Amino acid sequence: MPLSSLLASRSKTDHVKQLKEFFTVIENEQDKEKKNYEEAMKNIHKALLALKDSLFGAHDNNNEPAITDISQLRSGIYLQGLIITMINNLGRVSFEDRKEIVAIFNNLLRRQVGTKYPAVDHIIQGPGILFKLIEGYENADIALYCGMMLRECIRVQELADIILRSSEFYKFFDYVQKSTFDIASDAFATFKDLLTKHKSLCADFLEQNYDQFFTKYRDLLNSDNYVTRRQSLKLLGELLLDRYNFSIMTKYITNPDNLKQQMNFLKEKSKNIQFEAFHVFKIFVANPTKPKAITDILLRNQEKLIDFLTTFHADRTDDEQFNDEKAYLIKQITELKDIKV
Repeated sequence: MPLSSLLASRSKTDHVKQLKEFFTVIENEQDKEKKNYEEAMKNIHKALLALKDSLFGAHDNNNEPAITDISQLRSGIYLQGLIITMINNLGRVSFEDRKEIVAIFNNLLRRQVGTKYPAVDHIIQGPGILFKLIEGYENADIALYCGMMLRECIRVQELADIILRSSEFYKFFDYVQKSTFDIASDAFATFKDLLTKHKSLCADFLEQNYDQFFTKYRDLLNSDNYVTRRQSLKLLGELLLDRYNFSIMTKYITNPDNLKQQMNFLKEKSKNIQFEAFHVFKIFVANPTKPKAITDILLRNQEKLIDFLTTFHADRTDDEQFNDEKAYLIKQITELKDIKV
């Protein structure tokens, strides 16, 4: 049946209802060997393409879809709960259909009506959609598709806020350490977006959840996985140096255990780890109001640190900023004096 015919004799809401019925068929695992299961899979593919053409405009037609048609179609999608149905069935449909579902989802999320974004309102009312996407990282077949949809959601501050304030957020500390590199990297990209896209929101979250967050983050920094350690260290530097996170940075650099950890990272075999640790270590040294506990550690290691930094990454002769910062740290450590209490 041609795609155009699939929509011709039905209202847009009826079409969405029909698509949902096709999904109901494939949700019944007992029907997998039956003919109606195969038919449903074929019809889902056709229906998803038709749905996408109705939202985007047919790929072979330069005309934009009618606003009234799109409005009717969107209303049907939200009324029928088609979004969560599509996400629930990501693992059952084909590779091509997963891509269509991602395209449809992301298009809906960006659609604006007046001053409102109906898909955003729909997800706010049913945040289970977000949590189902997060859970997708537990399934290797759909993890990357869920990641694409999640990052589209995180662009919206209200949706990022729902995730940050939920217990589901802390699942990312496990997902970013997945043994499958692609999944771990994708999860880290989502994790990073959650912590950097909306500066004020993130700063507020980190202040309110400082102990819980940084206890878990310390585990990432100590991970056996090299990529996890390097990415986490780099992100830590970005978070601490962001002006929105000034109070978080101030608290972090007064903790002697945090300083000791960074000094250990400076001695790692990996030059990349060393370099990322340098950018965190420099914040401790540059702090003009160092507490005694921090000063004491630096003084105990004063000579060793000066010798170490003098030859530290000496091959970076063209990196003017790095060499200026290194010279500054050496000067600061050389001039350190004991704080009398």
